[in-house]
Amino acid sequence: MAESKAITLPLTDEVIDDLRIGNHVEFSGVIHAARDAAHKRIVAMADAGEELPLDLRGQVIYYVGPTPARPGQVVGAAGPTTAMRLDLYTPRMLELGVKAMIGKGGRGQVVREAIQASHAVYCIAVGGTGALLNRHITSAEVVAFEDLGTEAIRRLEVDRFPAIVANDAFGGDLLEAGRRQYRTSSRPVPIEGGGA
Repeated sequence: MAESKAITLPLTDEVIDDLRIGNHVEFSGVIHAARDAAHKRIVAMADAGEELPLDLRGQVIYYVGPTPARPGQVVGAAGPTTAMRLDLYTPRMLELGVKAMIGKGGRGQVVREAIQASHAVYCIAVGGTGALLNRHITSAEVVAFEDLGTEAIRRLEVDRFPAIVANDAFGGDLLEAGRRQYRTSSRPVPIEGGGA
């Protein structure tokens, strides 16, 4: 297994300079949970010239809407949302200063270009592991848009939150690199069931 890079937040350009696709990272510090409804509202506020509820410069946004916490938990399951659902808002969020995003799945071409132009990164967390990822969240509080319920913006303190760099600040795309490698591989791919 690849060695993880320990990253203490907030994220700086110097740290981003050192990140490449495929790097395993572990974030410690503050990240913010926000999904579709919160992104839509932030972008509308910014476009209207309104003051935002938080300073997005240097922030890491985790695409998650945690389930309610059970007794003794900080949050419930906290697995990543499909990132492409946020593609409509991502270029503007990057303009507002966001430096990293965590989700699952790939990003569209416009977002990949915006990530590079903004010198940011997109990381993937493993989907279906929400009950495990919540162990890395040590505190959670709603900081904006409480009326959105699970989609409210939450300030999460995390300890060694694991992710993998999927899009780096230099145009690298881990998922596209994987597709290219698959297409050019000379090894036969086994077919389940075997028969014709």
